[in-house]
Amino acid sequence: MTPAARLSAAIDIIETIEAQRAPAAKALKDWGTSHRFAGSGDRAAIAGLVWDVLRRRASSAYVMEEDTARARVLGMLKLERGLDVPTIAAMCDGSRFAPPPLSAREEHALASRTTEGAPPPVAGDYPDWLDPYLAAVFGDDRVAEAMAMASRAPLDLRVNTLKAKREKMEASLKHLGATPTPWSPIGLRIALGADARNPGVHAEEDFIKGNIEVQDEGSQLAALFTAAKPGEQVIDLCAGAGGKTLALAAMMGGKGRLIATDHDKRQLAPIHERLSRAGVHNADVRSPKGDADPLADIKASADLVVIDAPCTGTGTWRRNPDAKWRMRPGALEIRLKDQAEVLDRAASLVKPGGRIAYITCSVLQPENGDQVRAFVARHPEFAVQPPDQTATVLWDKAEAFGEAALRQPEGWLMTPRRTGTDGFFVSVLRKA
Repeated sequence: MTPAARLSAAIDIIETIEAQRAPAAKALKDWGTSHRFAGSGDRAAIAGLVWDVLRRRASSAYVMEEDTARARVLGMLKLERGLDVPTIAAMCDGSRFAPPPLSAREEHALASRTTEGAPPPVAGDYPDWLDPYLAAVFGDDRVAEAMAMASRAPLDLRVNTLKAKREKMEASLKHLGATPTPWSPIGLRIALGADARNPGVHAEEDFIKGNIEVQDEGSQLAALFTAAKPGEQVIDLCAGAGGKTLALAAMMGGKGRLIATDHDKRQLAPIHERLSRAGVHNADVRSPKGDADPLADIKASADLVVIDAPCTGTGTWRRNPDAKWRMRPGALEIRLKDQAEVLDRAASLVKPGGRIAYITCSVLQPENGDQVRAFVARHPEFAVQPPDQTATVLWDKAEAFGEAALRQPEGWLMTPRRTGTDGFFVSVLRKA
Protein backbone atom coordinates (compact mmCIF):
# COMPACT_ATOMS: atom_id res chain seq x y z
CA MET A 1 0.00 0.00 0.00
CA THR A 2 1.14 3.54 -0.70
CA PRO A 3 1.41 6.10 2.12
CA ALA A 4 -1.69 7.79 0.66
CA ALA A 5 -3.66 4.54 0.73
CA ARG A 6 -2.62 3.95 4.34
CA LEU A 7 -3.87 7.43 5.17
CA SER A 8 -7.25 6.70 3.60
CA ALA A 9 -7.49 3.48 5.59
CA ALA A 10 -6.73 5.33 8.82
CA ILE A 11 -9.50 7.85 8.10
CA ASP A 12 -11.96 5.01 7.48
CA ILE A 13 -11.01 3.29 10.74
CA ILE A 14 -11.34 6.50 12.76
CA GLU A 15 -14.81 6.96 11.26
CA THR A 16 -15.71 3.41 12.30
CA ILE A 17 -14.47 3.99 15.85
CA GLU A 18 -16.63 7.10 16.14
CA ALA A 19 -19.74 5.74 14.45
CA GLN A 20 -19.77 2.40 16.28
CA ARG A 21 -18.15 3.59 19.52
CA ALA A 22 -15.82 0.67 19.01
CA PRO A 23 -12.53 0.14 20.88
CA ALA A 24 -9.65 1.07 18.59
CA ALA A 25 -7.99 -2.34 18.89
CA LYS A 26 -11.18 -4.07 17.70
CA ALA A 27 -11.66 -1.64 14.82
CA LEU A 28 -8.09 -2.23 13.66
CA LYS A 29 -8.47 -5.99 13.93
CA ASP A 30 -11.74 -5.96 11.99
CA TRP A 31 -10.18 -3.82 9.26
CA GLY A 32 -7.24 -6.21 8.94
CA THR A 33 -9.59 -9.20 8.70
CA SER A 34 -11.56 -7.60 5.87
CA HIS A 35 -8.44 -6.34 4.05
CA ARG A 36 -6.20 -9.38 4.00
CA PHE A 37 -4.23 -8.00 1.07
CA ALA A 38 -2.59 -5.55 3.47
CA GLY A 39 0.79 -6.82 4.64
CA SER A 40 2.08 -6.68 8.19
CA GLY A 41 4.01 -3.50 7.42
CA ASP A 42 0.86 -1.84 6.09
CA ARG A 43 -1.17 -2.89 9.12
CA ALA A 44 1.51 -1.62 11.50
CA ALA A 45 1.71 1.72 9.69
CA ILE A 46 -2.07 2.14 9.64
CA ALA A 47 -2.29 1.23 13.32
CA GLY A 48 0.40 3.81 14.06
CA LEU A 49 -1.62 6.48 12.28
CA VAL A 50 -4.81 5.56 14.14
CA TRP A 51 -3.13 5.50 17.55
CA ASP A 52 -1.44 8.84 16.84
CA VAL A 53 -4.81 10.35 15.90
CA LEU A 54 -6.20 9.17 19.24
CA ARG A 55 -3.16 10.64 21.01
CA ARG A 56 -3.85 14.06 19.44
CA ARG A 57 -7.60 13.85 19.02
CA ALA A 58 -8.55 17.17 20.63
CA SER A 59 -5.60 19.27 19.48
CA SER A 60 -5.83 18.02 15.89
CA ALA A 61 -9.51 18.96 15.63
CA TYR A 62 -8.73 22.34 17.20
CA VAL A 63 -6.00 23.12 14.70
CA MET A 64 -8.20 22.11 11.75
CA GLU A 65 -11.27 23.87 13.18
CA GLU A 66 -13.30 20.78 12.37
CA ASP A 67 -13.98 17.65 14.39
CA THR A 68 -14.13 14.93 11.72
CA ALA A 69 -12.04 11.83 11.09
CA ARG A 70 -10.32 13.48 8.14
CA ALA A 71 -9.60 16.67 10.07
CA ARG A 72 -8.14 14.74 12.98
CA VAL A 73 -5.87 12.74 10.70
CA LEU A 74 -4.63 15.84 8.89
CA GLY A 75 -4.09 17.73 12.15
CA MET A 76 -2.20 14.78 13.59
CA LEU A 77 0.17 14.73 10.62
CA LYS A 78 1.07 18.33 11.46
CA LEU A 79 1.19 18.10 15.26
CA GLU A 80 2.44 14.56 15.91
CA ARG A 81 4.35 13.65 12.76
CA GLY A 82 5.64 17.16 12.09
CA LEU A 83 4.82 17.10 8.37
CA ASP A 84 4.60 20.33 6.38
CA VAL A 85 1.77 21.35 4.08
CA PRO A 86 3.40 20.25 0.79
CA THR A 87 4.13 16.79 2.20
CA ILE A 88 0.57 16.39 3.46
CA ALA A 89 -0.83 17.70 0.18
CA ALA A 90 1.24 15.18 -1.77
CA MET A 91 -0.43 12.36 0.19
CA CYS A 92 -3.89 13.85 -0.42
CA ASP A 93 -3.78 14.21 -4.20
CA GLY A 94 -7.10 12.54 -4.98
CA SER A 95 -5.50 9.71 -6.95
CA ARG A 96 -6.67 6.12 -6.64
CA PHE A 97 -6.88 5.04 -2.98
CA ALA A 98 -5.66 8.49 -1.83
CA PRO A 99 -7.71 10.99 0.21
CA PRO A 100 -9.29 13.89 -1.72
CA PRO A 101 -7.09 16.97 -2.25
CA LEU A 102 -6.76 19.56 0.50
CA SER A 103 -9.24 22.38 0.41
CA ALA A 104 -8.07 25.98 0.65
CA ARG A 105 -9.44 26.07 4.19
CA GLU A 106 -7.50 22.93 5.18
CA GLU A 107 -4.29 24.28 3.67
CA HIS A 108 -4.71 27.53 5.59
CA ALA A 109 -5.33 25.71 8.88
CA LEU A 110 -2.31 23.44 8.40
CA ALA A 111 -0.11 26.37 7.51
CA SER A 112 -1.16 28.86 10.16
CA ARG A 113 -3.00 27.39 13.15
CA THR A 114 -1.35 26.04 16.30
CA THR A 115 -2.52 25.03 19.75
CA GLU A 116 -1.22 28.27 21.28
CA GLY A 117 -3.97 29.72 23.43
CA ALA A 118 -6.00 26.52 23.41
CA PRO A 119 -7.62 25.39 26.69
CA PRO A 120 -5.42 22.93 28.64
CA PRO A 121 -7.60 19.86 27.85
CA VAL A 122 -7.27 20.66 24.13
CA ALA A 123 -3.56 21.46 24.15
CA GLY A 124 -2.88 18.44 26.38
CA ASP A 125 -5.36 16.13 24.63
CA TYR A 126 -7.43 14.84 27.52
CA PRO A 127 -11.13 14.96 28.49
CA ASP A 128 -12.40 18.24 29.98
CA TRP A 129 -13.66 16.65 33.18
CA LEU A 130 -10.14 15.51 34.11
CA ASP A 131 -8.66 19.02 34.03
CA PRO A 132 -9.22 19.81 37.75
CA TYR A 133 -7.59 16.50 38.73
CA LEU A 134 -4.50 17.07 36.57
CA ALA A 135 -4.29 20.70 37.72
CA ALA A 136 -4.28 19.55 41.36
CA VAL A 137 -1.19 17.43 40.70
CA PHE A 138 0.75 19.31 38.04
CA GLY A 139 -0.59 22.87 38.13
CA ASP A 140 0.55 24.89 35.12
CA ASP A 141 2.67 21.96 33.97
CA ARG A 142 -0.35 19.80 33.25
CA VAL A 143 -0.32 20.44 29.50
CA ALA A 144 3.34 19.46 29.22
CA GLU A 145 2.75 16.38 31.40
CA ALA A 146 -0.31 15.37 29.38
CA MET A 147 1.52 15.85 26.09
CA ALA A 148 4.23 13.49 27.32
CA MET A 149 1.54 10.99 28.30
CA ALA A 150 0.29 11.19 24.72
CA SER A 151 3.67 10.33 23.18
CA ARG A 152 4.45 6.83 21.95
CA ALA A 153 6.00 4.57 24.57
CA PRO A 154 9.12 2.46 24.03
CA LEU A 155 9.11 -1.28 24.59
CA ASP A 156 10.69 -2.05 27.96
CA LEU A 157 11.92 -5.46 29.05
CA ARG A 158 12.78 -6.77 32.52
CA VAL A 159 15.69 -9.19 32.72
CA ASN A 160 14.78 -12.19 34.86
CA THR A 161 17.70 -12.30 37.29
CA LEU A 162 16.80 -15.86 38.28
CA LYS A 163 18.13 -16.93 34.88
CA ALA A 164 20.13 -14.15 33.23
CA LYS A 165 22.16 -10.97 33.61
CA ARG A 166 21.36 -7.67 31.93
CA GLU A 167 24.73 -7.40 30.18
CA LYS A 168 24.27 -10.77 28.52
CA MET A 169 20.70 -10.00 27.47
CA GLU A 170 21.73 -6.63 26.06
CA ALA A 171 24.22 -8.39 23.81
CA SER A 172 21.75 -11.12 22.91
CA LEU A 173 19.05 -8.61 21.92
CA LYS A 174 21.35 -6.17 20.17
CA HIS A 175 19.61 -6.91 16.85
CA LEU A 176 16.44 -5.34 18.30
CA GLY A 177 18.28 -2.21 19.40
CA ALA A 178 18.00 -3.02 23.10
CA THR A 179 19.80 -0.62 25.46
CA PRO A 180 19.84 -0.35 29.28
CA THR A 181 16.93 1.53 30.85
CA PRO A 182 17.89 4.84 32.52
CA TRP A 183 16.78 3.92 36.05
CA SER A 184 16.07 0.23 36.49
CA PRO A 185 19.22 -1.91 36.93
CA ILE A 186 17.39 -4.88 35.42
CA GLY A 187 15.72 -3.23 32.43
CA LEU A 188 16.30 -3.00 28.69
CA ARG A 189 14.60 -0.58 26.31
CA ILE A 190 13.74 -0.84 22.62
CA ALA A 191 12.82 2.47 21.00
CA LEU A 192 9.92 2.36 18.52
CA GLY A 193 9.36 4.71 15.59
CA ALA A 194 5.97 5.99 14.48
CA ASP A 195 5.49 3.24 11.88
CA ALA A 196 7.54 0.57 13.61
CA ARG A 197 6.20 -2.94 13.70
CA ASN A 198 6.10 -4.86 16.94
CA PRO A 199 9.58 -6.38 17.26
CA GLY A 200 8.04 -9.76 18.10
CA VAL A 201 9.76 -10.20 21.44
CA HIS A 202 7.52 -13.15 22.32
CA ALA A 203 9.14 -15.14 19.53
CA GLU A 204 12.68 -14.44 20.75
CA GLU A 205 14.58 -17.37 22.22
CA ASP A 206 15.38 -15.36 25.35
CA PHE A 207 11.68 -14.74 25.97
CA ILE A 208 10.76 -18.38 25.37
CA LYS A 209 13.45 -19.46 27.82
CA GLY A 210 12.17 -17.03 30.45
CA ASN A 211 15.22 -14.77 30.44
CA ILE A 212 13.17 -11.63 29.77
CA GLU A 213 9.65 -10.32 30.31
CA VAL A 214 7.87 -7.32 28.84
CA GLN A 215 7.45 -4.75 31.62
CA ASP A 216 7.54 -0.95 31.62
CA GLU A 217 10.47 0.51 33.51
CA GLY A 218 8.08 2.29 35.88
CA SER A 219 6.52 -1.02 36.80
CA GLN A 220 9.99 -2.48 37.37
CA LEU A 221 10.84 0.40 39.71
CA ALA A 222 7.57 -0.02 41.57
CA ALA A 223 8.48 -3.64 42.26
CA LEU A 224 12.01 -2.69 43.32
CA PHE A 225 10.65 -0.06 45.73
CA THR A 226 8.80 -2.78 47.65
CA ALA A 227 12.25 -4.04 48.76
CA ALA A 228 11.10 -7.66 48.77
CA LYS A 229 13.87 -9.84 50.22
CA PRO A 230 14.85 -13.52 50.14
CA GLY A 231 13.23 -15.43 52.98
CA GLU A 232 10.29 -13.08 53.46
CA GLN A 233 6.61 -13.95 53.27
CA VAL A 234 5.25 -11.79 50.46
CA ILE A 235 1.66 -11.54 49.23
CA ASP A 236 0.81 -10.10 45.81
CA LEU A 237 -2.77 -9.19 46.53
CA CYS A 238 -3.78 -8.00 43.04
CA ALA A 239 -1.53 -10.27 41.03
CA GLY A 240 -3.52 -10.28 37.78
CA ALA A 241 -1.46 -11.82 34.98
CA GLY A 242 1.61 -11.87 37.22
CA GLY A 243 3.89 -9.08 36.02
CA LYS A 244 4.73 -7.85 39.52
CA THR A 245 4.69 -11.42 40.88
CA LEU A 246 7.50 -12.42 38.55
CA ALA A 247 9.52 -9.34 39.50
CA LEU A 248 9.03 -10.04 43.22
CA ALA A 249 10.04 -13.68 42.76
CA ALA A 250 13.30 -12.61 41.13
CA MET A 251 14.00 -10.18 43.97
CA MET A 252 13.44 -12.98 46.48
CA GLY A 253 15.89 -15.23 44.64
CA GLY A 254 13.65 -18.25 45.01
CA LYS A 255 13.81 -18.09 48.81
CA GLY A 256 10.85 -17.40 51.05
CA ARG A 257 7.13 -17.67 50.49
CA LEU A 258 5.40 -15.78 47.68
CA ILE A 259 1.60 -15.91 47.49
CA ALA A 260 -0.22 -14.54 44.44
CA THR A 261 -3.96 -14.00 44.36
CA ASP A 262 -6.54 -11.74 42.75
CA HIS A 263 -10.19 -10.92 43.27
CA ASP A 264 -10.88 -11.89 39.64
CA LYS A 265 -9.60 -15.41 39.04
CA ARG A 266 -9.86 -14.91 35.29
CA GLN A 267 -7.03 -12.40 35.52
CA LEU A 268 -4.82 -15.09 37.04
CA ALA A 269 -5.11 -17.44 34.04
CA PRO A 270 -1.75 -16.56 32.41
CA ILE A 271 0.26 -16.55 35.64
CA HIS A 272 0.90 -20.30 35.86
CA GLU A 273 2.64 -20.58 32.48
CA ARG A 274 4.59 -17.37 33.11
CA LEU A 275 5.88 -18.58 36.50
CA SER A 276 6.95 -21.88 34.96
CA ARG A 277 8.78 -20.19 32.09
CA ALA A 278 10.55 -17.83 34.51
CA GLY A 279 11.75 -20.70 36.70
CA VAL A 280 9.86 -19.57 39.79
CA HIS A 281 9.37 -22.37 42.33
CA ASN A 282 8.42 -20.56 45.53
CA ALA A 283 5.14 -19.05 44.36
CA ASP A 284 1.73 -20.25 45.56
CA VAL A 285 -1.10 -19.08 43.28
CA ARG A 286 -4.42 -18.96 45.10
CA SER A 287 -7.53 -18.52 42.97
CA PRO A 288 -10.79 -17.49 44.66
CA LYS A 289 -13.39 -20.24 45.02
CA GLY A 290 -16.88 -19.00 45.67
CA ASP A 291 -17.12 -16.87 48.80
CA ALA A 292 -14.18 -18.57 50.51
CA ASP A 293 -11.22 -16.34 51.38
CA PRO A 294 -8.08 -17.76 49.69
CA LEU A 295 -5.97 -16.04 52.35
CA ALA A 296 -7.97 -17.22 55.38
CA ASP A 297 -4.88 -18.87 56.87
CA ILE A 298 -2.85 -15.65 56.84
CA LYS A 299 -3.18 -13.93 60.20
CA ALA A 300 -1.01 -10.82 60.47
CA SER A 301 2.07 -12.78 59.41
CA ALA A 302 3.17 -11.26 56.08
CA ASP A 303 6.39 -9.29 55.85
CA LEU A 304 5.13 -7.53 52.74
CA VAL A 305 1.78 -7.14 50.99
CA VAL A 306 1.98 -5.68 47.49
CA ILE A 307 -1.12 -3.96 46.12
CA ASP A 308 -0.97 -3.31 42.39
CA ALA A 309 -4.26 -1.53 42.83
CA PRO A 310 -7.16 -1.44 40.39
CA CYS A 311 -7.13 2.11 39.05
CA THR A 312 -8.15 4.38 36.18
CA GLY A 313 -4.91 3.68 34.30
CA THR A 314 -4.29 7.36 33.52
CA GLY A 315 -0.57 6.68 33.73
CA THR A 316 -0.71 4.28 30.78
CA TRP A 317 -2.31 6.63 28.25
CA ARG A 318 0.72 6.58 25.98
CA ARG A 319 0.28 2.82 25.56
CA ASN A 320 -3.49 2.96 25.28
CA PRO A 321 -4.56 6.41 24.07
CA ASP A 322 -8.02 5.08 23.33
CA ALA A 323 -8.63 4.59 27.05
CA LYS A 324 -8.56 8.25 28.02
CA TRP A 325 -11.40 9.15 25.65
CA ARG A 326 -13.51 6.19 26.80
CA MET A 327 -13.02 6.95 30.50
CA ARG A 328 -16.00 8.35 32.41
CA PRO A 329 -16.17 10.08 35.84
CA GLY A 330 -18.06 7.15 37.31
CA ALA A 331 -15.07 4.89 36.72
CA LEU A 332 -12.99 6.92 39.17
CA GLU A 333 -15.58 6.54 41.94
CA ILE A 334 -15.67 2.78 41.44
CA ARG A 335 -11.89 2.50 41.55
CA LEU A 336 -11.64 4.58 44.73
CA LYS A 337 -14.00 2.19 46.47
CA ASP A 338 -12.06 -0.85 45.22
CA GLN A 339 -8.76 0.64 46.38
CA ALA A 340 -10.01 1.40 49.88
CA GLU A 341 -11.33 -2.16 50.22
CA VAL A 342 -8.10 -3.82 49.13
CA LEU A 343 -6.01 -1.58 51.40
CA ASP A 344 -8.18 -2.48 54.39
CA ARG A 345 -7.85 -6.15 53.50
CA ALA A 346 -4.06 -5.85 53.34
CA ALA A 347 -3.90 -4.24 56.78
CA SER A 348 -5.01 -7.46 58.48
CA LEU A 349 -2.40 -9.54 56.65
CA VAL A 350 0.72 -7.60 57.66
CA LYS A 351 2.66 -8.52 60.76
CA PRO A 352 3.99 -5.89 63.18
CA GLY A 353 6.97 -4.22 61.54
CA GLY A 354 5.80 -5.42 58.14
CA ARG A 355 4.84 -3.22 55.23
CA ILE A 356 2.31 -2.57 52.49
CA ALA A 357 3.46 -1.39 49.07
CA TYR A 358 0.58 0.48 47.43
CA ILE A 359 1.02 0.94 43.69
CA THR A 360 -1.17 2.51 41.00
CA CYS A 361 -0.61 3.25 37.32
CA SER A 362 -2.49 6.51 37.82
CA VAL A 363 -1.46 10.15 38.18
CA LEU A 364 -4.69 11.26 39.89
CA GLN A 365 -4.37 12.44 43.49
CA PRO A 366 -7.63 10.84 44.74
CA GLU A 367 -6.23 7.41 43.81
CA ASN A 368 -2.77 8.13 45.18
CA GLY A 369 -1.91 10.48 48.03
CA ASP A 370 -5.53 11.00 49.09
CA GLN A 371 -6.11 7.26 49.23
CA VAL A 372 -2.99 6.71 51.33
CA ARG A 373 -3.89 9.47 53.80
CA ALA A 374 -7.40 8.08 54.20
CA PHE A 375 -5.96 4.62 54.87
CA VAL A 376 -3.58 5.88 57.54
CA ALA A 377 -6.45 7.76 59.17
CA ARG A 378 -8.41 4.48 59.36
CA HIS A 379 -5.35 2.47 60.43
CA PRO A 380 -3.11 4.68 62.59
CA GLU A 381 -0.82 1.71 63.28
CA PHE A 382 0.58 2.31 59.77
CA ALA A 383 2.90 5.16 58.77
CA VAL A 384 4.24 6.23 55.39
CA GLN A 385 7.86 5.29 54.84
CA PRO A 386 9.73 8.43 53.67
CA PRO A 387 10.01 8.29 49.88
CA ASP A 388 13.76 8.97 50.01
CA GLN A 389 14.22 5.72 51.93
CA THR A 390 12.17 3.87 49.34
CA ALA A 391 14.42 5.06 46.49
CA THR A 392 17.64 3.86 48.13
CA VAL A 393 17.27 0.56 46.20
CA LEU A 394 18.48 2.52 43.15
CA TRP A 395 21.85 3.08 44.86
CA ASP A 396 23.89 5.61 42.86
CA LYS A 397 20.84 6.74 40.88
CA ALA A 398 18.68 7.52 43.90
CA GLU A 399 19.62 11.20 44.05
CA ALA A 400 19.04 11.75 40.33
CA PHE A 401 15.74 9.90 40.52
CA GLY A 402 14.69 12.12 43.41
CA GLU A 403 15.29 15.17 41.25
CA ALA A 404 13.40 13.73 38.29
CA ALA A 405 10.35 12.11 39.88
CA LEU A 406 7.65 14.00 41.75
CA ARG A 407 8.24 13.45 45.45
CA GLN A 408 5.00 13.62 47.39
CA PRO A 409 4.57 13.21 51.16
CA GLU A 410 2.92 9.84 50.57
CA GLY A 411 5.30 8.45 47.94
CA TRP A 412 6.80 8.77 44.47
CA LEU A 413 4.96 9.76 41.32
CA MET A 414 6.67 8.81 38.05
CA THR A 415 5.49 10.26 34.74
CA PRO A 416 6.59 10.03 31.09
CA ARG A 417 7.76 13.65 31.19
CA ARG A 418 9.72 13.36 34.42
CA THR A 419 11.13 9.84 34.40
CA GLY A 420 10.49 8.54 30.87
CA THR A 421 8.30 5.78 32.29
CA ASP A 422 4.58 5.19 32.38
CA GLY A 423 2.78 7.07 35.14
CA PHE A 424 3.19 5.16 38.42
CA PHE A 425 2.60 6.04 42.05
CA VAL A 426 4.31 4.05 44.80
CA SER A 427 3.78 4.38 48.54
CA VAL A 428 5.29 2.09 51.19
CA LEU A 429 3.45 1.92 54.52
CA ARG A 430 5.04 0.31 57.54
CA LYS A 431 3.14 -1.21 60.45
CA ALA A 432 4.28 -0.26 63.94
